[in-house]
Order: sequence, then structure tokens, then C-alpha cells
Amino acid sequence: MIRGALTLFKEKGFHRTTTREIAKESGFSIGTLYEYIRTKEDVLYLVCESIHGEVEKRLEAVVDLKKPSTETLCNVITSFFRLMDEMQEEILVLYQEVKSLSKETRSAILDKEREMAAMLEKAIITCLPHPLPKQDTTLLANNILIHGHMWSFRRWMIQKDFTLEEYIDKQLSYTLSAMGINRDELNWRGENGTGNRI
Repeated sequence: MIRGALTLFKEKGFHRTTTREIAKESGFSIGTLYEYIRTKEDVLYLVCESIHGEVEKRLEAVVDLKKPSTETLCNVITSFFRLMDEMQEEILVLYQEVKSLSKETRSAILDKEREMAAMLEKAIITCLPHPLPKQDTTLLANNILIHGHMWSFRRWMIQKDFTLEEYIDKQLSYTLSAMGINRDELNWRGENGTGNRI
């Protein structure tokens, strides 16, 4: 259902898409669709839930709380960016259509965004060898979140100039530098086992 709705929102926009069209695109009857959602806004909320659930699952898979390290943090950031690449359409629709939502639904989606930033913040606190001021940690977590999203909503420009690997490499270097870490001193081999800078 989410995929069907995303296709329509992208083609027609949120306001011009009807729930009947969402049902048809998703292969549901209108009655079946209403068992899952009440309004189109619910679909956008489900998109946000989907993103949040995937981020949580990915971060839990790569954060080793028993052996936290800067290398683990590199894996967290890399994994997050790869997920944002996989969920480009969802991210794009959220950014385009969140303004269309009621105050209550928009507030719920923003709460999910805060939760995602908090997950990244926890990873930073857990994995860094030295503590950072709370404000710095919060800002860095939000920077990672936004830079992940930017791969989608600025793709018309960024993806012409960078491959995903190059983008991750640059963003990782900037983020580590902001954390006071010299990337060249790390023993991080990266997901492909090379650790090579692009």
C-alpha cells in the first residue's frame, strides 16, 4: 500500500490523489483499504513509520554496545546513508507533502524525526572515545539525519556529481572531522573491507 501511494503522490501530488486511486494502485478494494487507513494522511504517517522502523533496525544491527568504538560509529553512519539511498522515494514524498498534513499528524511525524535523531545521538555518545557537549552531539546527529535525507531531496544535483560511495565518503569525513577525529588514524575497513578513501 505504501509503495502504491508513493507512486501516486509522486505522479499527481498528495492533494490530487484520491483514496480510491491508492486502493487501486495497491491492489485493494476501497473497503479493504479503509481497514488499514482512514485518510490519505495516514498513508504519509505509515511512510514515516516505515522509515523509522528501518532506521531502528539498521542501527541496532550495526551498533555493538558491548564493544563501542569510532569504527562502529562509521558503520552506523554508512548504514544510515545506504538506507536513505534505498528509501529515496519515501524521503522525497515526506519532504514534499509534510506541509499538507494536519497539525496533529505533522506533529506525530516530527516526533518520529526526533526519535531518529535521538537514535543517532545515542550512537554518537556510545561510540565516541571522548565526550562531546550535549549541544554538539544533538547538532551532529541532526546533521547526519539531514545529510542522509539530502541524498534524496537534492538528488537532481548531488547525484550528478557523486556516486553513493563518494557521497558517503565525503560526508563521513566531514562528520568525523566535526567530532574531532582524524579519519586517517582509524582502523576502519568499511563495509567492503577496504576502508579506502574514494
